[in-house]
Amino acid sequence: MSVPATSRRPMLAGLLLAASWLLGATSAHAGEPDAAQRAAFKQAYAAAQQGGDGWRSLATGLRDYPLYPYLQAAALEHDIQQVDRSAVESYLKQYPDWIPATDLRRDFLLELARRQDWDGFLALYQPGTNDALSCDALQARLASGGMLDFDKDLAALWAKPNLPGACDPVLNAAHDQGLLTSARLWARIDRAADAGQAGTIASLADWLPADERASAQQLALALRDPASAAAAAANWPDTARYTQAVTLALSRLARRQSASADSAWQKLQARFSFSEPQRNQVLHALALFHATDYDDDALARLIALPAAAQSDASREWRVRVALAQQEWPAVLAAIDAMPARQQQNGEWRYFRARALAATGQAMPAQTLYASLARETTFFGFLAADRLGLPYAICPRAPIDDPQQEQALLAQPGLQRAFELFAVDLPKLARREWARALDGVDERTQVLAVKLADARGWYDRAAFTLNHDEAMHYYTLRFPLASQDGLVAQAEQAGIDPAWAYGILRAESAWVSDARSAADARGLMQLVPATAALVAKRNGLDWGGGETLYDPAVNIELGTRYLAQVAARYNGAPWLASAAYNAGPNRADQWVAARSQLPPDLFIATIPFKETREYVARVMDFSVMYDWRMHGNALPMSSRLTAIGRAYQLPDAGTVRRAIDCPAPAPAGAPANATSTQPASP
Repeated sequence: MSVPATSRRPMLAGLLLAASWLLGATSAHAGEPDAAQRAAFKQAYAAAQQGGDGWRSLATGLRDYPLYPYLQAAALEHDIQQVDRSAVESYLKQYPDWIPATDLRRDFLLELARRQDWDGFLALYQPGTNDALSCDALQARLASGGMLDFDKDLAALWAKPNLPGACDPVLNAAHDQGLLTSARLWARIDRAADAGQAGTIASLADWLPADERASAQQLALALRDPASAAAAAANWPDTARYTQAVTLALSRLARRQSASADSAWQKLQARFSFSEPQRNQVLHALALFHATDYDDDALARLIALPAAAQSDASREWRVRVALAQQEWPAVLAAIDAMPARQQQNGEWRYFRARALAATGQAMPAQTLYASLARETTFFGFLAADRLGLPYAICPRAPIDDPQQEQALLAQPGLQRAFELFAVDLPKLARREWARALDGVDERTQVLAVKLADARGWYDRAAFTLNHDEAMHYYTLRFPLASQDGLVAQAEQAGIDPAWAYGILRAESAWVSDARSAADARGLMQLVPATAALVAKRNGLDWGGGETLYDPAVNIELGTRYLAQVAARYNGAPWLASAAYNAGPNRADQWVAARSQLPPDLFIATIPFKETREYVARVMDFSVMYDWRMHGNALPMSSRLTAIGRAYQLPDAGTVRRAIDCPAPAPAGAPANATSTQPASP
C-alpha cells in the first residue's frame, strides 16, 4: 500500500508483515533466477502487455530466462485484432506445449471467427477447446457450403442446457435444415428446465409448432416468475406440458414464499392431473422450505412426506427442525429414518449421541462420543469435549527426499510455476502447477508442496493435499505463514489469533489474489466498501480496493473487521463467523429466532448450508491453528460461548485441551465417518 506524505500513523507493523510474507517468496534458491532477472522480466512483461515490440529492448539478457516465451505471447494477445496469422503460427510452432500457446490459439481462433476468416480458422482449429469454438468450426463448414449432420455435429452440443452466442448461427442453420424436430426441441427444453435456464427455453419455444409454443413459454415463466406462473395456472389447460410448468412453478415458489406456494397448491392440486412423481416433487418442496423457515408445522410435514417424496435433504431437515425444538426423541427418530449411509455422517453421529444422552441413555452416548472423538473434525472435537478427551490430531511428517526435490526443480513446468509466482503472476503460476502435477502420485505432490511452502507459496498445500491420507500433512495444510504479523495484528485488534487464522484459511486458503463474485478480495476476503469503512473507523490509511491484495493491508483490515463483528456478539467467535459469512443482518435474525439454543444446536439450525459448514470449518481450523501455535488447543466448548454470554480471550491461565494421536480403531469398531463440512481447501 502506498504511504501518502500525510500518513496518519506509522506503517512499520504493516511493512514488517509484508516483508515477512514475501521472505519465503524472494529467498534465493540455488540455480534459480536472481532478483535482477526477475525485475527485468517484470518490466519487460509490463511493456509486452501494451503490445508492439517495445518489450524486446527490455528483454535483452532474458533469452534463457524460464518465462521468456510469456513476453511474446503477452504482446500478441494485446495485438490480437491486428496480428497476422503467420506471427501466431510461428509462436505456436515454437512453443506448442506451453500454456500461453494454448491461450493464444484459443483467442486468435475467436478473432478469426470474428473476422470470418474461415480458411484461417480451420487451419488452426483443434477440436475440444470449448463450445464457442466448436460452433465456430461448424460455422466455418457452413460458410464453405457444407451441411450439418445432427448426430455427428450437434448431438453433444444439443445435450447442454446452455450454449454461447457463437452457437446461434449454427442452431439457426440446423433449424433451417429441418434438423430441430419437435422431439429434439422438447428434449433440450426439459434439460434447460432442470438446469433453470429460462432464456434457453424462451429462445427454443419460437421454433416449436404453434400449438406447443405456449406451454414452453409457461415453463420459462415458471422459472423466471413462479408466483405469476402459479397465479396464471388457474386458466391453463390440464395437459402434460402445462402440468409440468405448474409443478416447476410451485416447486420454485416454495423456495421463495412457502406460504404462497401452499395456498397455490391447495387451489391447483385438483385442477391438474399431476403424476405421482410430480405430486411428490411439490410436496417435497413445500415440506423442505417450510422446514428452512422453521414454521410451526414443519416437523409434522416432514414426517408425513411419502417415502417416495423424501430425499437426503428432507431427512436432514427433519433432524434440524427437531434440534431447533430440542425434541430429543424426535431427533433420534429422524436420524433413525435416514439410510445407513447418511447416518454415518459425523454430524448425525454427534447429534445421535447428544440425543441419547438427553434421553437418559448415557452408555451408548459415551460409546458414540468416544468413536467420534477419534476424528480430526469439528464434531470430533465437540465429542472429545463431551468426554474430556484429548483432541485426536495425527499429523504426517512431510517427506524428506532432497534428490527427488532436485529432480522436481528440474522439471520445466514446475520451474515455470515457481517463477511465475516469484514475479507476482499467481493465476498463471497456478495453471502451470496444475499442468505440471497432473496425474502424479501423492509422494510427488507432497514434495512439490514442500518446495512451494519454502518459497512462500502457501496455498498450494490446501489445493493439492486435499484427498485421502494426504490431508494429514497438517503442517503444510495449515501453515503459520507470516505468523508474527498476523498474531500481532490479531492481538492489537483484541481477537484470538487462532480464530483469525481459521477465518483466513476458510476464506481464501492463503490465495492472496482471491476475488469472489461479490468482489470480496484477498486473504480475508474483504469487500472494498467494507474495508474502506473499517479503515476510517480505525484511523488506518486506505489506498483503494487493489491494496486488499497486499497481505499486510488485508490482514490489518481483516482483523479489525473481525473484531468489529465479534463485538456485536459479545466477542463470540463462532457467532461472529456466521455473521462474517452471511452478513450481520442475517445472523441477527437467526439470533432473534433461536437465541435459546446451545451453540452446537444453533449452528446445526442455521438455514444456509454454506454458513453452517463455514462456521464448523472455521472452528475446526481454529483448533488446528491453535495446535500449530501452541502444541495444544483451547477446547471447542470454550470457543462456543452461549448467546448473550461474554467470550473471554484465552490467556496464560486458560485450561487447554491436550493433543493425542490415538491408535487405530480395533477391528469391528465403527469406521470413521465424514464430517458435515466438505473436504475443504
